[in-house]
Amino acid sequence: MIEVKDLHKSFGDVRAVNGVSFTARDGEITGLLGPNGAGKTTTLRMLYTLMTPDTGQVLVDGLDASADPSAVRRRLGVLPDARGLYKRLTASENIDYFGRLHGMPEALLRERREALIDALDMRDIATRRTEGFSQGQRVKTGIARALVHDPRNVLLDEPTNGLDVMATRAMRRFMGQLRDEGRCVLFSSHIMQEVAALCDRIVVIAHGRVVADAPPAALLAQTGETTLEDAFVKIIGTDEGLAA
Repeated sequence: MIEVKDLHKSFGDVRAVNGVSFTARDGEITGLLGPNGAGKTTTLRMLYTLMTPDTGQVLVDGLDASADPSAVRRRLGVLPDARGLYKRLTASENIDYFGRLHGMPEALLRERREALIDALDMRDIATRRTEGFSQGQRVKTGIARALVHDPRNVLLDEPTNGLDVMATRAMRRFMGQLRDEGRCVLFSSHIMQEVAALCDRIVVIAHGRVVADAPPAALLAQTGETTLEDAFVKIIGTDEGLAA
Protein backbone atom coordinates (compact mmCIF):
# COMPACT_ATOMS: atom_id res chain seq x y z
CA MET A 1 0.00 0.00 0.00
CA ILE A 2 1.16 3.52 -0.80
CA GLU A 3 0.09 6.40 1.42
CA VAL A 4 0.74 9.98 0.35
CA LYS A 5 0.34 12.61 3.05
CA ASP A 6 0.31 16.35 2.36
CA LEU A 7 3.16 16.43 -0.18
CA HIS A 8 4.62 19.80 -1.16
CA LYS A 9 7.30 20.49 -3.76
CA SER A 10 8.43 23.81 -5.24
CA PHE A 11 10.98 24.71 -7.89
CA GLY A 12 11.97 28.29 -7.19
CA ASP A 13 8.77 30.32 -7.29
CA VAL A 14 6.81 27.52 -8.95
CA ARG A 15 4.77 25.38 -6.56
CA ALA A 16 4.47 22.10 -8.47
CA VAL A 17 2.81 20.04 -5.73
CA ASN A 18 0.74 21.77 -3.08
CA GLY A 19 -0.60 19.41 -0.43
CA VAL A 20 -1.26 16.17 -2.32
CA SER A 21 -2.72 13.33 -0.23
CA PHE A 22 -4.19 9.97 -1.30
CA THR A 23 -3.92 6.22 -0.69
CA ALA A 24 -3.29 3.50 -3.29
CA ARG A 25 -4.42 0.18 -1.82
CA ASP A 26 -3.32 -3.41 -2.29
CA GLY A 27 -5.37 -5.41 -4.78
CA GLU A 28 -6.51 -2.27 -6.60
CA ILE A 29 -5.50 -0.23 -9.62
CA THR A 30 -5.40 3.47 -8.79
CA GLY A 31 -5.32 5.93 -11.68
CA LEU A 32 -3.50 9.24 -11.32
CA LEU A 33 -4.93 11.82 -13.73
CA GLY A 34 -4.41 15.49 -14.41
CA PRO A 35 -3.71 18.04 -17.13
CA ASN A 36 -0.19 18.92 -18.24
CA GLY A 37 1.68 20.72 -15.48
CA ALA A 38 -0.73 19.52 -12.79
CA GLY A 39 2.01 17.91 -10.69
CA LYS A 40 1.47 14.23 -11.60
CA THR A 41 5.02 13.44 -12.68
CA THR A 42 6.56 15.39 -9.80
CA THR A 43 4.32 13.47 -7.40
CA LEU A 44 5.31 10.13 -8.92
CA ARG A 45 9.00 11.03 -8.73
CA MET A 46 8.65 11.75 -5.03
CA LEU A 47 6.87 8.42 -4.55
CA TYR A 48 9.72 6.45 -6.05
CA THR A 49 12.36 8.54 -4.20
CA LEU A 50 13.86 10.28 -7.24
CA MET A 51 12.86 13.57 -5.58
CA THR A 52 12.55 14.54 -1.93
CA PRO A 53 9.42 16.45 -0.90
CA ASP A 54 9.84 19.87 0.70
CA THR A 55 7.31 18.74 3.29
CA GLY A 56 4.92 15.82 3.63
CA GLN A 57 5.34 12.08 3.77
CA VAL A 58 5.27 9.03 1.52
CA LEU A 59 4.71 5.64 3.18
CA VAL A 60 5.18 2.40 1.25
CA ASP A 61 3.98 -0.60 3.22
CA GLY A 62 4.38 1.59 6.30
CA LEU A 63 7.97 2.60 5.52
CA ASP A 64 8.86 6.29 5.23
CA ALA A 65 10.39 7.03 1.81
CA SER A 66 12.47 9.92 3.17
CA ALA A 67 13.73 8.07 6.24
CA ASP A 68 14.58 4.77 4.50
CA PRO A 69 14.59 5.23 0.71
CA SER A 70 16.55 2.02 0.05
CA ALA A 71 13.96 -0.13 1.84
CA VAL A 72 11.16 1.65 -0.04
CA ARG A 73 12.83 1.08 -3.41
CA ARG A 74 12.97 -2.65 -2.71
CA ARG A 75 9.17 -2.62 -2.33
CA LEU A 76 8.54 -0.65 -5.51
CA GLY A 77 8.54 -1.60 -9.17
CA VAL A 78 8.75 1.54 -11.29
CA LEU A 79 8.22 2.25 -14.98
CA PRO A 80 9.19 5.95 -15.22
CA ASP A 81 8.18 8.40 -17.91
CA ALA A 82 11.71 8.11 -19.35
CA ARG A 83 12.11 4.35 -19.88
CA GLY A 84 15.88 4.60 -19.36
CA LEU A 85 17.05 1.35 -20.98
CA TYR A 86 20.72 0.67 -21.55
CA LYS A 87 20.87 0.55 -25.35
CA ARG A 88 23.98 -1.62 -25.63
CA LEU A 89 22.48 -4.32 -23.41
CA THR A 90 19.97 -6.90 -24.54
CA ALA A 91 16.50 -7.00 -23.02
CA SER A 92 17.57 -9.90 -20.78
CA GLU A 93 20.73 -8.09 -19.73
CA ASN A 94 18.74 -4.98 -18.80
CA ILE A 95 16.48 -7.14 -16.60
CA ASP A 96 19.44 -8.95 -15.04
CA TYR A 97 21.25 -5.72 -14.26
CA PHE A 98 18.37 -4.38 -12.20
CA GLY A 99 17.88 -7.72 -10.48
CA ARG A 100 21.50 -7.67 -9.38
CA LEU A 101 21.15 -4.10 -8.14
CA HIS A 102 18.42 -5.46 -5.85
CA GLY A 103 20.79 -8.17 -4.63
CA MET A 104 18.82 -11.09 -6.05
CA PRO A 105 20.46 -14.55 -5.99
CA GLU A 106 21.36 -15.62 -9.53
CA ALA A 107 19.09 -18.68 -9.56
CA LEU A 108 16.07 -16.64 -8.45
CA LEU A 109 16.95 -13.88 -10.91
CA ARG A 110 17.02 -16.34 -13.81
CA GLU A 111 13.69 -17.81 -12.73
CA ARG A 112 12.01 -14.41 -12.43
CA ARG A 113 13.51 -13.11 -15.68
CA GLU A 114 12.33 -16.09 -17.69
CA ALA A 115 8.84 -15.97 -16.14
CA LEU A 116 8.50 -12.27 -17.01
CA ILE A 117 9.79 -12.79 -20.55
CA ASP A 118 7.07 -15.38 -21.07
CA ALA A 119 4.35 -13.36 -19.31
CA LEU A 120 5.12 -10.28 -21.44
CA ASP A 121 5.63 -12.26 -24.67
CA MET A 122 9.22 -11.07 -25.03
CA ARG A 123 10.91 -14.28 -26.14
CA ASP A 124 11.60 -12.92 -29.65
CA ILE A 125 13.43 -9.84 -28.31
CA ALA A 126 15.06 -11.21 -25.16
CA THR A 127 18.53 -11.58 -26.70
CA ARG A 128 18.43 -8.44 -28.84
CA ARG A 129 20.11 -5.18 -27.89
CA THR A 130 17.49 -2.62 -26.93
CA GLU A 131 18.86 0.03 -29.29
CA GLY A 132 16.32 0.34 -32.08
CA PHE A 133 13.48 -1.25 -30.09
CA SER A 134 9.96 -0.13 -30.86
CA GLN A 135 8.05 1.74 -28.16
CA GLY A 136 6.14 -1.41 -27.25
CA GLN A 137 9.33 -3.45 -26.94
CA ARG A 138 10.87 -0.75 -24.76
CA VAL A 139 7.84 -0.67 -22.47
CA LYS A 140 7.81 -4.45 -22.10
CA THR A 141 11.49 -4.47 -21.21
CA GLY A 142 10.99 -1.61 -18.75
CA ILE A 143 8.13 -3.39 -17.01
CA ALA A 144 10.04 -6.67 -16.78
CA ARG A 145 12.98 -4.79 -15.30
CA ALA A 146 10.67 -3.07 -12.81
CA LEU A 147 9.08 -6.34 -11.67
CA VAL A 148 12.06 -8.68 -11.61
CA HIS A 149 12.48 -8.37 -7.81
CA ASP A 150 8.78 -9.21 -7.27
CA PRO A 151 7.66 -5.90 -5.69
CA ARG A 152 4.24 -5.63 -4.06
CA ASN A 153 3.79 -2.03 -5.24
CA VAL A 154 3.95 -1.06 -8.92
CA LEU A 155 4.15 2.51 -10.30
CA LEU A 156 3.59 2.91 -14.03
CA ASP A 157 3.87 6.29 -15.75
CA GLU A 158 1.77 6.14 -18.94
CA PRO A 159 2.59 2.46 -19.61
CA THR A 160 0.63 2.28 -22.90
CA ASN A 161 1.92 5.54 -24.38
CA GLY A 162 2.84 4.90 -28.02
CA LEU A 163 1.67 1.28 -28.08
CA ASP A 164 -0.44 -0.16 -30.87
CA VAL A 165 -3.89 -1.65 -30.24
CA MET A 166 -2.77 -5.23 -29.63
CA ALA A 167 0.12 -4.23 -27.38
CA THR A 168 -2.21 -1.94 -25.41
CA ARG A 169 -4.71 -4.76 -24.89
CA ALA A 170 -1.94 -7.08 -23.72
CA MET A 171 -0.64 -4.44 -21.31
CA ARG A 172 -4.11 -3.93 -19.84
CA ARG A 173 -4.45 -7.67 -19.26
CA PHE A 174 -1.06 -7.75 -17.58
CA MET A 175 -1.99 -4.86 -15.27
CA GLY A 176 -5.16 -6.73 -14.35
CA GLN A 177 -3.06 -9.77 -13.45
CA LEU A 178 -0.91 -7.64 -11.15
CA ARG A 179 -4.05 -6.44 -9.36
CA ASP A 180 -5.42 -9.99 -9.12
CA GLU A 181 -2.16 -11.03 -7.45
CA GLY A 182 -2.95 -8.53 -4.69
CA ARG A 183 -0.39 -5.93 -5.68
CA CYS A 184 -0.86 -2.20 -5.34
CA VAL A 185 -0.86 -0.72 -8.85
CA LEU A 186 -0.65 3.05 -9.36
CA PHE A 187 -0.52 4.38 -12.90
CA SER A 188 -0.86 7.65 -14.73
CA SER A 189 -2.63 7.91 -18.06
CA HIS A 190 -4.40 10.43 -20.26
CA ILE A 191 -6.42 7.77 -22.10
CA MET A 192 -9.89 7.80 -20.58
CA GLN A 193 -10.93 4.49 -22.15
CA GLU A 194 -7.99 2.87 -20.44
CA VAL A 195 -8.81 4.48 -17.10
CA ALA A 196 -12.45 3.39 -17.32
CA ALA A 197 -11.46 -0.18 -18.18
CA LEU A 198 -8.83 -0.62 -15.47
CA CYS A 199 -9.19 1.65 -12.47
CA ASP A 200 -10.80 0.77 -9.16
CA ARG A 201 -10.14 4.31 -7.98
CA ILE A 202 -9.18 7.58 -9.65
CA VAL A 203 -7.17 10.43 -8.15
CA VAL A 204 -7.35 13.70 -10.12
CA ILE A 205 -4.65 16.33 -9.59
CA ALA A 206 -4.97 19.93 -10.82
CA HIS A 207 -2.80 22.90 -9.91
CA GLY A 208 -0.74 20.72 -7.58
CA ARG A 209 -3.74 19.60 -5.50
CA VAL A 210 -6.02 16.57 -5.38
CA VAL A 211 -9.40 17.73 -6.68
CA ALA A 212 -11.10 14.31 -6.81
CA ASP A 213 -10.49 10.89 -5.26
CA ALA A 214 -13.18 8.26 -5.83
CA PRO A 215 -14.14 5.15 -7.84
CA PRO A 216 -15.08 5.85 -11.49
CA ALA A 217 -18.80 5.35 -10.90
CA ALA A 218 -18.74 7.82 -8.01
CA LEU A 219 -17.02 10.45 -10.16
CA LEU A 220 -19.72 10.08 -12.80
CA ALA A 221 -22.43 10.37 -10.16
CA GLN A 222 -20.79 13.42 -8.53
CA THR A 223 -20.46 15.29 -11.82
CA GLY A 224 -23.68 14.12 -13.43
CA GLU A 225 -21.79 13.08 -16.56
CA THR A 226 -21.99 9.84 -18.52
CA THR A 227 -18.34 9.53 -19.58
CA LEU A 228 -15.11 9.83 -17.61
CA GLU A 229 -13.76 12.32 -20.15
CA ASP A 230 -16.64 14.71 -19.52
CA ALA A 231 -16.40 14.11 -15.76
CA PHE A 232 -12.66 14.85 -15.85
CA VAL A 233 -13.17 18.11 -17.76
CA LYS A 234 -15.86 19.22 -15.32
CA ILE A 235 -13.70 18.33 -12.30
CA ILE A 236 -10.66 20.31 -13.44
CA GLY A 237 -12.85 23.10 -14.80
CA THR A 238 -11.32 23.52 -18.27
CA ASP A 239 -11.17 21.83 -21.66
CA GLU A 240 -7.39 22.09 -21.43
CA GLY A 241 -7.51 18.79 -19.54
CA LEU A 242 -8.06 16.99 -22.85
CA ALA A 243 -4.45 17.75 -23.73
CA ALA A 244 -3.08 16.10 -20.59
